[in-house]
Amino acid sequence: MMKSSNVKHLLAAVLLSGISSVTTAGIAEDHNGTAEATAAEAALSFRDLTLLEKAYITTKPEVRDGTTPVGELGVDAGEAAGIVKLAEEIAAGTYGRYDSLLVAHKDKLLFESYFRRGRINLAHPQASATKGYTSLILGRAIELGYLSMADLDKPLISFLKDIDRTNLAEGAEKITLHKALTMHGGLSVSDEVWEELQKTPEVIKGQRLVQALLERSGPITAEAQVYKYGNFNPMLVMAVVDAVVPGTVEDFIKTEVLGKLGITNYSWDKHPSGLPQAGWMVSITSRDMLKFGSVVLNEGKWNGEQLIPAAYLAKATSGLVKPTQDWMPESYRYGYFWYHKPVKVGGKSYDATLAWGGGDQRVIVVDALDLVIVFTGHDNEGTLMDQIEATVLPAFAK
Repeated sequence: MMKSSNVKHLLAAVLLSGISSVTTAGIAEDHNGTAEATAAEAALSFRDLTLLEKAYITTKPEVRDGTTPVGELGVDAGEAAGIVKLAEEIAAGTYGRYDSLLVAHKDKLLFESYFRRGRINLAHPQASATKGYTSLILGRAIELGYLSMADLDKPLISFLKDIDRTNLAEGAEKITLHKALTMHGGLSVSDEVWEELQKTPEVIKGQRLVQALLERSGPITAEAQVYKYGNFNPMLVMAVVDAVVPGTVEDFIKTEVLGKLGITNYSWDKHPSGLPQAGWMVSITSRDMLKFGSVVLNEGKWNGEQLIPAAYLAKATSGLVKPTQDWMPESYRYGYFWYHKPVKVGGKSYDATLAWGGGDQRVIVVDALDLVIVFTGHDNEGTLMDQIEATVLPAFAK
């Protein structure tokens, strides 16, 4: 976030001059493809994308590939004026460096906007929002019968048949899927050891990743199994899914999760172990982020098909544990790689569940209001979540 007020005000003036004109009804008049990436842009990395000359703001999103139903903000639901004004302020850089804001109500996309490096047809880096998607991947394995709800409380290594238990850390069997999903696995491996391991992929290929971590960790004790945020636990979960599903977990993600949701425009990096990344290094479009939110909103269903067990989602999106990072807001709780927090609108309080990644990528689900809100950015100091609570939620709570 820019620290100089003079520079920030200058940037705001420049950006505001390029905002698509908006009618009093809040509908963007400029639909000349300003948010559509060119072929040349599609070949660039996210960091190399140039800033949009005009912010794209519309209360009547266009039908594109048929996988995202659309409607009109202020007609189907919600009040448009405040949300359009918020988008203009985002475009001006008021709240930080953001790239998109989308709002869906009852599974209809009613509002869509892109700024800076946001493009309607480009996948956006998700950072740790990926962890929330990994949780749903595990849920899909449960729905298909490769795991059960009871398995969540079994030793994680019991699913990894290739593990040699001879030299594992004391207490290795205390790590369950439930513990890993709530960041309570208890692994203690130094950054230096971890960096060296990743330089030798043959040592950590597949289940050997878990083998290597458990051989180099300190004892897994009750004192060690406290909340510790990071990517070790998501990778433990990904290794289990790989072990129990037919074929590879990479194919499973493609066919049984992304394929079911009609998500084809994405990148999903591999970890040096050969497993798909579980905690970061995934990119999907803002519209496709809405689809993950829709599955959560609809208790695991997508187009009438049960993709994720409702019982699993109820746990995954509950406030099971309290995060302990110094920067974490006091009201946030953690489930299975999803956050939970109360949000207040007027005199009422609603439950919100979020997938949240660095740079401020969020999928926000407010079940009581039938809302899924998505925004993306590249600003770790942004303040957009506060504005969502102050402006977007009240537009649908009336």
